[in-house]
Amino acid sequence: MISRRIDDFSAALLGGGRLAGLDVGTRTIGIALCDDGWMIATPAQTVKRSKFSADFAILEALFREQSVRGLVIGYPLNLDGGESPRSQATRSFAANLAPLALPILLWDERWSTQAVTRTLVDADTSRARRAEVVDKMAAAFILQGAIDALAGIG
Repeated sequence: MISRRIDDFSAALLGGGRLAGLDVGTRTIGIALCDDGWMIATPAQTVKRSKFSADFAILEALFREQSVRGLVIGYPLNLDGGESPRSQATRSFAANLAPLALPILLWDERWSTQAVTRTLVDADTSRARRAEVVDKMAAAFILQGAIDALAGIG
């Protein structure tokens, strides 16, 4: 199940469980995880993209190891809320994750990378260090937004 509606995603997660957040870029995939109680999202890792089959194998192993029950994928929309070419690419990426048999929520990610970058700049993080961590931190920002919304449902 792939949805943009938080209530549909929540209904597919009967019994809760750990979630993973993904910030899918053209060169990297930022990954974050949250606890079983959906309280806090934590940056986990950044995967350098290659062929989809290799990316899939990495994600599948991580999700199995971490007992992930659902995915929140950052959905890149235009500032006016309309879809972009990156939106289509993200939907395709999500559809290709179907063999994982996990519910997927496409979550509006507008401003996530900018917000994380601003926080890192304010913390006087070097440009090199920002490049290392921005994608997984953006994934945590995306996942936190979704779990905060899920808390409002339950």
